[in-house]
Amino acid sequence: MLACVVSGAVLGVDAYLVRVEVDLAQGLPSMAVVGLAESAVREGRERVTAALHNAGFTIPPRRITVNLAPADVRKDGSAFDLPLAVALLAASGQVPLTALDGTCLIGELGLDGDVRAVRGVLSIAVRCRDAGVRTLFVPRANAREAAVVGELDVRAVAGLGALVRHLCGQSLLPRVPSGDDGSVPVDTGPLDWADVRGQGTVRRALEVAAAGHHNALLIGPPGSGKSMLARRLPGILPPLSRDEAIEVTRICSVAGRLPAGQGLVRARPFRAPHHTVSDAGLVGGGTIPRAGEATLAHHGVLFLDELPEFRRNVLESLRQPMEDGCIHVGRARQSVIFPARFMLIGAMNPCPCGFFGAGEGRCICHAGQVQRYRARVSGPVLDRIDIHVHVRPVAEGDLTGAAGEPSARVRDRVMAARDRQLARFGGQAGVFANAQMGPRQMRAHCHLDARGEALLRAAMRKLALSARAYHRVLRLARTIADLDGSDAIAPGCVAEAIQYRASDRTGLWMGRPAPL
Repeated sequence: MLACVVSGAVLGVDAYLVRVEVDLAQGLPSMAVVGLAESAVREGRERVTAALHNAGFTIPPRRITVNLAPADVRKDGSAFDLPLAVALLAASGQVPLTALDGTCLIGELGLDGDVRAVRGVLSIAVRCRDAGVRTLFVPRANAREAAVVGELDVRAVAGLGALVRHLCGQSLLPRVPSGDDGSVPVDTGPLDWADVRGQGTVRRALEVAAAGHHNALLIGPPGSGKSMLARRLPGILPPLSRDEAIEVTRICSVAGRLPAGQGLVRARPFRAPHHTVSDAGLVGGGTIPRAGEATLAHHGVLFLDELPEFRRNVLESLRQPMEDGCIHVGRARQSVIFPARFMLIGAMNPCPCGFFGAGEGRCICHAGQVQRYRARVSGPVLDRIDIHVHVRPVAEGDLTGAAGEPSARVRDRVMAARDRQLARFGGQAGVFANAQMGPRQMRAHCHLDARGEALLRAAMRKLALSARAYHRVLRLARTIADLDGSDAIAPGCVAEAIQYRASDRTGLWMGRPAPL
């Protein structure tokens, strides 16, 4: 007898439906799994057999063939245990086939028949909704995650026996309420902008970065507050929209980083990988492609402390996602696209010892060492970082002074600037902030007057800015004008934007001001 159960699997961060087909035929008792099943799927045969016996069900002594369709796509993970067990029961007549119409089942089985949590449930739920599946059976620990998706009947399953009784109409599993009103409240965590003392220039630069979703590089000696500032940046970013929260939650779920029982992720991600991370760890990869730190930072902040200590090939791998907002991972058997729309915040010392420009006699590095240290970060990578700002040591008077401006007040200004940008771009695909503007949007929204144009041309000549840097200055100036609540880009906005681009070409990189 033949039975078919619909299940789901994840490829990258997107899901696809899988038909678990079970056929019972005459022959020696055996079970074969076909359809490009990886080891975790094949091992499920033993878990399913033990779970069925311990839950009080019987498996006919037949030749069992299990096919996972589509058969040309690799299947991995333990989520096929539950659909395989139910398909076996349906093929042997212990579960009515009609009860499986319009349903999807996912879950890992324990040897006692308990249903355990799996990864990627939210992505599978989204795919089920789009495919017209009516009912989704998920492990109880994944129920809130799946219920985020509307227009889908989600049922939480604690054990195999309870699911079979539901399918046989004996005792129904309760429907999981969505508990979602469509809003995502602000979650800034315990770190507040008010903890920062002094550093008015850097605070302003990071406010501009947050307002326009610009990348930034902080250059300064040890102990000047670079990491402290970067870790408080998510607190001044706008709250996640509902669509952004769903995307972030999907990524966390696929990566196994979503706590059991949690629904939507409320806070913007903040990822700070160690400088020993590999290129696959940063941008994703592996034999079976997995998401890297850049994808885990999607719609959030990717903080790279001690930037020159990262291997050069690792930093170069960020060039594509910094431009495109996604990562293409190609392998011999398959290719996957991972989302990676993050804000890059880098931090580094001005020299190997860290004290160049911090005071007479403090630096022990000679010019060659400084030059080699700077060269560890390539020009193309620096060119893709919009804001370069020098972080000076905090003065003694500032350390004992009054608390700084709180995150909530700064976030209000950032949100007002972001609202202006959303209204300006009108929901154009892929453009939600000034940093995503293409040439067409820049021609429409980045007009300069004669003084501003002359100032920018002078900066191009004296600072040897590239064409990419020219466009980034325009985007920065547009963001500064948005923070000021102005439709026109004043020359002062252009001058401030040039200041943020001057450090990679002039003496500001080395701790000295650079006049135009």
